[in-house]
Amino acid sequence: MFYKTKGIVIQRIKYSETSLIVKIYTEIFGLQTYIVKGVRSRKSKIKSNVFQNLSLLDLVVSKKEKSKINFLTEIRLAYQFTTIPFDIRKSSIVMFLNEILHKTIREEEPNQNLFDFLFNSIQLLDHQQKDFANFHLLFLIKLTKHLGFFPHQKQTEQFRYFDLTEGIFIKGIPIHQYYLNTELSLILNDLLNISFEKINELKISKIQRMQLLEKLIDYYKIHVENFKEIKSLAVLQTVLN
Repeated sequence: MFYKTKGIVIQRIKYSETSLIVKIYTEIFGLQTYIVKGVRSRKSKIKSNVFQNLSLLDLVVSKKEKSKINFLTEIRLAYQFTTIPFDIRKSSIVMFLNEILHKTIREEEPNQNLFDFLFNSIQLLDHQQKDFANFHLLFLIKLTKHLGFFPHQKQTEQFRYFDLTEGIFIKGIPIHQYYLNTELSLILNDLLNISFEKINELKISKIQRMQLLEKLIDYYKIHVENFKEIKSLAVLQTVLN
């Protein structure tokens, strides 16, 4: 059977001399693995750069019930990036977010809300003209809504510290090290109440951005099973700071 679906490229691996194995988060099937034959050959009508980090695609795919690897029969861009490939800051953010998604999205089941969030937010980053240095922080927080550990409680004068293990704001400093101080907790609270379109209104220093990002990665490590080190973190920190 063949199906039309939109997809987001999560990973690509060289396969044989001319082919690729790609993991794509699809709109109708969730995370799927496909073989793309001959795409790395000079004669291929489809260029391998279509499968860059978080590329947004329109696809026709095969789907067999018991097969873990299927095939792409038609491939074209659903959206053409206009700034991400040419801006080292944006491309570094995309590389980082791509690694996050590779480590967190594992379900071979459709999730329309998650797909729409990813598909739309990637385009928003491409459209953003300035003040997008905090985009990845907001993305990480919004992604937790779909992963099941979004902080629902807001910071108050009484509950000033965010406990990373419990995912809530608490009254005092906990006995463990996994928490945000009052300064970072306040920034987190601001991020919980802002949209991508207004991210430029959020003023965070380079040091605060770096500290909060490291804490958010700790948050993911605590709540996502087998969440390993993020290799692209050092590159992102260097480029943005």
